[in-house]
Amino acid sequence: MGVQNQLAIMFSDIAGSTRLYEDVGDTKARELTSRCIDLMKKITGDHQGVVIKTIGDEVMCTFPSADLAAEAAVKMQEEVKESQYEWGTQLRIRVGFHFGEVIEENSDVFGDAVNVAARMAAQAKADQIITTGETLDIMSPHLSVDGRELIRTQVKGKLEPIRICELTWGEEEELTIMGGTSGAASAPTTEVIKAVFQRKEVVVSATSGAVSMGRGKDNTFIVPDSMSSRNHAKIELRRGRTYLVDQSTNGTFVLTTTGEKFLVHRDEHILSGQGVIGLGRAVHSSDPLAVHFMPVE
Repeated sequence: MGVQNQLAIMFSDIAGSTRLYEDVGDTKARELTSRCIDLMKKITGDHQGVVIKTIGDEVMCTFPSADLAAEAAVKMQEEVKESQYEWGTQLRIRVGFHFGEVIEENSDVFGDAVNVAARMAAQAKADQIITTGETLDIMSPHLSVDGRELIRTQVKGKLEPIRICELTWGEEEELTIMGGTSGAASAPTTEVIKAVFQRKEVVVSATSGAVSMGRGKDNTFIVPDSMSSRNHAKIELRRGRTYLVDQSTNGTFVLTTTGEKFLVHRDEHILSGQGVIGLGRAVHSSDPLAVHFMPVE
């Protein structure tokens, strides 16, 4: 008879393993994937987790709390990235987890929460940690502060849409600049961005909060376009840089005054300089539905 319990279920998977076998050969690829799996299993144990099973290049495990799962997920990403110097090859992993009620039986776990966790892992890209809004809500503030909602989606059997969220990691290290020959670290200097839509202007700052864009009436910029999602994208200042965060169906297009073009889809992009943003389609500077961005003088 199974025992009901509240657990965080996690799936961590090596991304691009098929390509790895093609690039380095079967023997070397098998060695690398085995070392990566062993590392993820060790980190699971270090965070009070239990490895349920390995499925190919994927590890399924459980943790007694959402916090421990989040800490383990971040540690896995950091350690796998750091191991490139030892392994001689950069492996990348994707992680998905969810906290909920499961049935524990015969050293395995079953239930809806397991299915949701598997869906989160399927949503993750290389180097990403994906969880649900429900899980993010119960995490400690020092962990949940690094979470952001990507999209809301309806799942069969669920009355309410699931909030799919990303738990970011490693950004502080990536934003650190080594100064001179002394090796002292200093924070990057970043221009302040002003966002303009039609006659409305907003300076994106730590106190202004995120500038939201989309068809919905609750957005900072209401963009009445059929290609725009209700809650399409947002611009926010985070850790010293201004990010465009897409959470839409059709993606967000960026065109800079220097001619650079970017498509951001369920991802984020650092805004710098001057240009225009199109919700769901490419725009030019004279388009009435273009959101303009520019540095504040």
